[in-house]
Amino acid sequence: MLKFFEPNKIFQITSKAPKYILVLFIIVLSIGLSESLILSPEDYKQGHSVRIMYVHVPSAWISLGIFSVIAFLSLGSFIFKNKNFSLICKSLAPSGFVFNIIALVTGAIWGKPTWGTWWAWDARITSMLILALFYGMYLLSWRIFRNKEQVIKITSIIAIVGAVNVPIIKFSVDWWSTLHQASSVNILSKTTIHPSMLLPLAIMTAAFALFSILIFLMKYNTELIKIKNKGLDRL
Repeated sequence: MLKFFEPNKIFQITSKAPKYILVLFIIVLSIGLSESLILSPEDYKQGHSVRIMYVHVPSAWISLGIFSVIAFLSLGSFIFKNKNFSLICKSLAPSGFVFNIIALVTGAIWGKPTWGTWWAWDARITSMLILALFYGMYLLSWRIFRNKEQVIKITSIIAIVGAVNVPIIKFSVDWWSTLHQASSVNILSKTTIHPSMLLPLAIMTAAFALFSILIFLMKYNTELIKIKNKGLDRL
């Protein structure tokens, strides 16, 4: 199963999925925007500028999640020599990079009224910028190198090395004194954010996750079509 991949069978499934994902994305996004912009309260200190959180935080989460998946599959590609893993990674990277840039831009917009500056070499901001550079190197490698075996090896190394930065981003607010506050949403410990803000944050995260899946499927299907046009039955 790990050695062979049949594009025709996979394409029959993935080619139908985007239209359903798109409808679901529009519904969830509409609910999320209503909750975020209308129903959720303003912050007692930051006022309405806190609403940037509903774009900034989900974007950062999705970006980190996608890169983690890319690194994991890249390691699997090294071990199992499965080319489908690298194809999935290649299809995931564009949306991860876009969300990384959105997180940086919205962070700067949010930072101006909150910290009084557009940019600060804060530990988390800097580590997120480094993540964007790893995304950039990963995507550029697919453009620059033409030899398929070579590009799979290079991009896998970039992803695996870049994965070291993921826990740094996550725990930067705990390891160093930063402008960012400590995490308000925690899985293993008590979440300190109020439910009235947690709900829209969760819905917007779900919407962004659906959008990233949609972009992934569009890119993945394009890659499968390229394989079919070359007359290949499997990777």
